[in-house]
Amino acid sequence: MARPLRINYPGAFYHITARGNERKAVFKSNQDRKQFLSYLGSAHKRYGAVIHGYCLMDNHYHLLLETPRENLSQIMHHINGAYTTYFNVKRNRCGHLFQGRYKAILVEKDSYCQELSRYIHMNPIRAGIVEKIELYPWSSYLSYIGERKEDEWLETVFVLRYFGKRVDFAREKYREYVENAIGKRMEDPLKQVYASTILGSESFIEWAQGKIDRQSREKDSRDIPALKALACRPTLDQIQQGTVDVVRDDAGLQKKIAMYLSQDMGGYSLIEIGERHGLQASAVSQSNRRFRKKMKEDKHINEIVKDIHKRLGVLNVET
Repeated sequence: MARPLRINYPGAFYHITARGNERKAVFKSNQDRKQFLSYLGSAHKRYGAVIHGYCLMDNHYHLLLETPRENLSQIMHHINGAYTTYFNVKRNRCGHLFQGRYKAILVEKDSYCQELSRYIHMNPIRAGIVEKIELYPWSSYLSYIGERKEDEWLETVFVLRYFGKRVDFAREKYREYVENAIGKRMEDPLKQVYASTILGSESFIEWAQGKIDRQSREKDSRDIPALKALACRPTLDQIQQGTVDVVRDDAGLQKKIAMYLSQDMGGYSLIEIGERHGLQASAVSQSNRRFRKKMKEDKHINEIVKDIHKRLGVLNVET
């Protein structure tokens, strides 16, 4: 069976799960869990992985993971490989620890990061391990609500910003958001996953499918390391300047293109783009949705965007 496609670009946001082989336990002691968390830390230090949330259960784990360097495979090879070696040496065993490859779902982070964070943190409640979510120490929940010192490799700010600008206020609102769901029938966000690979709006799915199509057309060139090395995440300044260089006399169009490419090429969040252009995240989302439609209808605009896209560099996907 062919490996599933991994849509890969700078700043991509994933929900990651990995289960024990034959559903057996992968964490048999607290020391095992501590060791696994240490590999999340080394993945952050060595490979730039940004961990937005985690939950370690007995026979599987969940991560909310961002890849600023578009290196998902490298990160996951380090985490799962290092932990498997540790686990096997400790117990004098050999062979696979995890069941097949990890599962990585590409997520439209602005739309689903809050919901997925809550879903991950509520795992011990759904499994009946604890009655109060704050009693489970092996997730990032306690760091989110300020009851445990945050590890340097854990990023809580991105999600908490959706609940308020003041940290203490945002933490309290996040606690309410999670605890209010306990005991209620909540829709599983992962049931909305498209083709077992993508979680997002129709426009996000369409955008991601475009990257898959590009992979199919460029299959041979993707295997050339030199070409892969050329792909890098443009900064917001580079996107802005690249747009101005091509669109010189229309400030309104410059802004629309820059906002669109900041999301499409750079993978920046709606909040980050909004802060750059003095708009609310919802206004950026609406503008990009309209502009995407305009590109389909106006060949001239589409060519302008392609020109800027080429100047800034092309993103890639990996298998």
